[in-house]
Amino acid sequence: MKVLHWFWLVVTIGLLGYGFYQAMYVAPTEATMGDIQRIFYYHVPSAMLSFLFFFISFLASVVYLASRRSHPSRAMAADALALSSAEVGVVFCTVVLITGPLWARPVWGIWWTWDARLTTTLVLWLVYVSYLLLRNFAAGPQMQTLAAVLAVFGYVDVPIVYMSTRWWRTQHPGPVFGGGENSGIAPSMAAAFGWNVLAWFAWGVLILGYRFVVERRRQRVEQHAALRALDTSLEVTP
Repeated sequence: MKVLHWFWLVVTIGLLGYGFYQAMYVAPTEATMGDIQRIFYYHVPSAMLSFLFFFISFLASVVYLASRRSHPSRAMAADALALSSAEVGVVFCTVVLITGPLWARPVWGIWWTWDARLTTTLVLWLVYVSYLLLRNFAAGPQMQTLAAVLAVFGYVDVPIVYMSTRWWRTQHPGPVFGGGENSGIAPSMAAAFGWNVLAWFAWGVLILGYRFVVERRRQRVEQHAALRALDTSLEVTP
């Protein structure tokens, strides 16, 4: 496992470096927006990957709710995956909310506007930040169940975010891919975009794997501590 971890780390660093090179030096300068458009190679992949990792958290939460009584060990593994993927998703969603205004200010002349795409993205971020706060500061046997339910219902906002520019007229541009006749990017920009999607996906998987292992270890420590406390209480009971 350690060899695989280090191999994945090296591959991830290489992909991130090559993605940066593609975005900054190989991809052509966009004719209308200039160099500020290069934020696209980080903004859009981060949005895509936030959706992906929130989806993993959603599925893992469903598995936890379905198996928490019948298969406790499976449920605990699913719970660890739900938490880990939600954390990674929040990181990517935070990048989206930071790079978006940085891109918008020179192009639109404003940092922020309460249109459908931006507002629903902010709501999505707040929902999963609330999920993480619940996981870190709440206690009791029902905390994991409540968190799983929040993750499931929170994911409902993901398709709303995705469809917002199709359902409503917004300040935000229309879909880059699959949005209609004029959607898509120039072939000369596609390689830079693809490499950055791959690079940040590799980074997300790396962090997800690390956090999953740490969370599973924490679960085992808590389980052993609970068993020791139970044994101690049985020994002192007259």
